[in-house]
Amino acid sequence: MEAVLAVLRSVGTVTVTELMEATGLTRTTVITVCDELMDKGWAQEVDLPRGPATAQVGRPARHFRFHDRAGFVLGLDVGEVKTTAVVADLRGRVLGRSTRSFPDLESGGRLDVIDAAVQAALQAAAVVPTTVLAAAVGVAAPVDRTGRISRAQHFWEAFDIGIEARLGERFGWPVTLANDANLAALAERWQGAAAGVEDLAVMLAGERIGFGLVESGRPLHGRHGGAGEIGSLELVRGVGGPEGIARLCRTWANEAVRDDAPATTLRELAQQTGTVEAEMVFHAAADGDAVAAQILERVADRMARVIGLTGTMFDPELVVIAGAVAASAAALLADIERLLPRFTTTPPRVAVSPLGEAVVSIGAVRLALDHVEQHALDLDLVTATRQHPAGVS
Repeated sequence: MEAVLAVLRSVGTVTVTELMEATGLTRTTVITVCDELMDKGWAQEVDLPRGPATAQVGRPARHFRFHDRAGFVLGLDVGEVKTTAVVADLRGRVLGRSTRSFPDLESGGRLDVIDAAVQAALQAAAVVPTTVLAAAVGVAAPVDRTGRISRAQHFWEAFDIGIEARLGERFGWPVTLANDANLAALAERWQGAAAGVEDLAVMLAGERIGFGLVESGRPLHGRHGGAGEIGSLELVRGVGGPEGIARLCRTWANEAVRDDAPATTLRELAQQTGTVEAEMVFHAAADGDAVAAQILERVADRMARVIGLTGTMFDPELVVIAGAVAASAAALLADIERLLPRFTTTPPRVAVSPLGEAVVSIGAVRLALDHVEQHALDLDLVTATRQHPAGVS
């Protein structure tokens, strides 16, 4: 049954003969399994238009497809300043999304914001909670193999607020907790820049730098879930801390647009908006602003040193720069690749993610789908879809 279900998940509409060829099972067995999968809610029989009567010989072939709306999954990205909830069908297609910002609240208030984001995403997807089969949550903190968040650093404590228990108790879902960079690596291998890459490092590099690591196709977690956490970058010459691309751009741009600084495109942009954002630095550099270009050179040098360290320690084939800064970071690639051989004898390829700031929530969807696929035959889909047909099409 698992073999037939795996084929159905990977293709569109398929015939009995095609299932026989893919699984090596007999016709009788395939038909029996497909009938059982339909009874469980995982498969649907499809009536396709028949050709001209003169071309038809014997009984028409039966066609089946995976029932990708038999249930749903939820992915949640819980960051430092905001949270994003995503509802997807069983092929991972996003049906609803909601983002909420965290005010300066205690942990109970953060849970309320997370609840609001989840409810809004469900509403946007027109999905009722009882048809969600699994949820996964990404947090900006190490998560060990038992699902516990490390409290070794004060910053990480902000994420140890009982998210998993809250969602499980309120909605009854199985909930998996994971590190955000590890989920980013999962997303890149699934839908991003790292398809087919077995040795990979994905660098979330917006506000703080963190890596999701994959070795020989397996994610690396470490004893306490801390693999890829590089909070001791102050020990690395020329780096000095875990600040990411966006934070560095803001910090150095603010220094460059002080009142006594010369007039530049960057300073004009800052004066127009009253603030300095990372995007302004990239925009000004593209417009020929020499000051902004120098800032990006400094950022590229620091990122090259961090990637070089990763290249030396883990020797990945590919490093993907991911997160909200990924699109802008393409402007840094040439300098990073030029500098890398200075910092490691095993320089990896470097790419930017096409998934943008959705990378962690996409990885959370993939992790929730993995849970569903591992427990598929134990799930009662028919009962949920009969009770709440509006949530399933």
